[in-house]
Amino acid sequence: MPEEKKETKEKEFVSEKKDKGESAIQDEKIWALLSYLSILCFIPLLMKKENKFVQFHAKQGLVMFIAEFLIWIPILGWLLGIFIFVVWIIALIKVLNGEYWKIPVIGNIAERIKI
Repeated sequence: MPEEKKETKEKEFVSEKKDKGESAIQDEKIWALLSYLSILCFIPLLMKKENKFVQFHAKQGLVMFIAEFLIWIPILGWLLGIFIFVVWIIALIKVLNGEYWKIPVIGNIAERIKI
């Protein structure tokens, strides 16, 4: 079932890309990239409500931003910090490639966010 959702989202994005020019796609990538830059996640979250690709990444970025506060917990927080850093790098690469990537655990939480 989750694979079907992923395929559906990817198909939606591919069909959206066909309707848009290259500059519009680059614009979306920049907005989605902002989503993973800590507090800046609020900018695309509030300004690009109509864009599914940007909202997908902005919601995940918001959950990661909140999780960053847990880094201050000794030992457990440090391990979480390493996980968040690795996920952050992968997420940035996925955005630059124009891909949807549901981050483990974080993606499930982000799907529940309604804006």
